[in-house]
Amino acid sequence: MKLRDKVAIVTGAGRGIGKAIALTFASEGADLTVVSRTVNEVERTAREVRKLGRRALALKVDVSNEDDVRRMVEETLNVFSGIDILVNNAGILGPVGPLHENDVKEWVETVYINLIGTFLCCRAVLPVMIKQRSGKIINLSGGGAVYPKPYFSAYACSKAAVVRLTETLAEEVKKYNIQVNAIAPGAVKTKMVEQMVEAGCRAGFKALTEARLVLEGGGAGFEPVTSLAVFLASEDSNGLTGRLISAIWDDWRSLSSKDEIRLVMEGGYYTLRRIDGQFFIPKDGDIPRR
Repeated sequence: MKLRDKVAIVTGAGRGIGKAIALTFASEGADLTVVSRTVNEVERTAREVRKLGRRALALKVDVSNEDDVRRMVEETLNVFSGIDILVNNAGILGPVGPLHENDVKEWVETVYINLIGTFLCCRAVLPVMIKQRSGKIINLSGGGAVYPKPYFSAYACSKAAVVRLTETLAEEVKKYNIQVNAIAPGAVKTKMVEQMVEAGCRAGFKALTEARLVLEGGGAGFEPVTSLAVFLASEDSNGLTGRLISAIWDDWRSLSSKDEIRLVMEGGYYTLRRIDGQFFIPKDGDIPRR
């Protein structure tokens, strides 16, 4: 088990990717605090974690609410001995359609949940991780981070900012042996994809077509993103920080040694601004060596 007796907080864990990550972490030996704004969903996740033989704390939390986030950390510490892993998965799609037709309150709410929520959760757990001199923070970036996403401006801007936050925070806390990375999960069948289809033509032809294909075909499934999350949460990824990694398109499974991780860190690969002129390093291409 790669996460034996580790304590992880997973936000947005009531369904979809967050739930899948939580259950995979439990199967790898972690105890969980699972949070969501929908209490019945997150309690169901907690029950499934317990069936896997691990402890679970379920909390109703709005990650954009500072008091909720503070309580999340306090109650986790009351139940468990520390916090080893934070997965910032909670997020919303926000307003869909041309920017000039977007509602200001909905636009700002999207930024608050996706970006400010990530900031608040990171800020809340950092004193614990700094004291421990160890920790792993994983942020979910979404596809909107790495390329223009017309008709989803609030979502795209907030997710790009999450990646820059990831890169910036990683530099701040690496001296404390805390690693901070971001995951681009790829096309996965989630509630968010269903919302894209429900938006119809307001989502734009390209996004609507892609979302329909994911719903019909099931998308990439949860395994690539959950496996990547385990890798980033475990000691296997020690030394890798400030990176944006695609669960689908990046050959992250080749990072099986400290030498490979060192080459990635020295070369500046897997960042928001891809130095190879592409978003992702092809799976059939090796990382260039000096």
